[in-house]
Amino acid sequence: MAKAKLDKEKLLWMYRMMLLIRRFEERTAQMYGMQKIGGFCHLYIGQEAVGVGTVAAMKKGDYLISAYRDHGHILAMGTDPKPVMAELFGKATGVSKGKGGSMHLFDNEKGYMGGHGIVGGQIPLATGMAFAIRYKKSNQVVVCSFGEGAVHQGAFHESLNLAKLWNLPVVYLIENNRYGMGTPLERASAVWDLSQKACSYDMARATVDGMDVLQVNEAMKEAIERARQENQPTLIEARTYRFRGHSMSDPVHSHYRTKEEVEEQKERDPISSFQAYLLDKKILTKKMADTIEDEIKKEVMDAVKFAEESPLPSLESRFSDVYA
Repeated sequence: MAKAKLDKEKLLWMYRMMLLIRRFEERTAQMYGMQKIGGFCHLYIGQEAVGVGTVAAMKKGDYLISAYRDHGHILAMGTDPKPVMAELFGKATGVSKGKGGSMHLFDNEKGYMGGHGIVGGQIPLATGMAFAIRYKKSNQVVVCSFGEGAVHQGAFHESLNLAKLWNLPVVYLIENNRYGMGTPLERASAVWDLSQKACSYDMARATVDGMDVLQVNEAMKEAIERARQENQPTLIEARTYRFRGHSMSDPVHSHYRTKEEVEEQKERDPISSFQAYLLDKKILTKKMADTIEDEIKKEVMDAVKFAEESPLPSLESRFSDVYA
């Protein structure tokens, strides 16, 4: 665990948010199994330290845009779990009015510019957002999150080249969970150290332990400050691991990885290790941890109740909020 340079309040926020994401995702899996959630659904279980460490380094007014494994990102940005769960249920009270579902969560007010279903599709969008910030001289920063499977898309290389050429305030964050769907990284990439891709564009880079929320936070703070003060982009690779399948249609222990491998990785659980760190530093007590757990379980159950009781979108709404 990296050394903390944050105050007690921020550290406890990070712990609480990681736990909220975990419990939200566990309940999402249950609701999906009960067929109350349909369509594609990709859980963030195991990767919580990346999203939370990142958002903790951002300031109000900054933007985050991500891929379709997006539940954790929007929650970390501060969106109420109720409309997030309602969106997963396809209800009118959802953040995207029930039309986006799991992969297309948005909250413009919080600066979360959406989950995107096209692999790598959000990368040029983030680059354009950063260009707009530079053009307006607004001192904001864009963080763009994507999986390692998007690194070999042409849009990734075009975006990094332009970001460096035009000196744009953007941080590109690779959430490397080792498996692009079911393909191990070593079978898909000639380079193991994905942050090296930044060298082609004379761009700052870093590789961090994505299971350590403090290490992620430290690296992201440095990158975000570089973007804000110097208008310089950064490529960060956070090496993490997803404990569940690629999506809810993918068994937990698929043919591409063993049960033993998953169990070994679970020994590095980012929430358990962070909790142990906070207990050791006397920032968290067992009683506090139990209280936080109870509060979060209630918050998640309230979100489920809200989603279940919310109405479906009306037939008339199917033509609203679309391009003609």
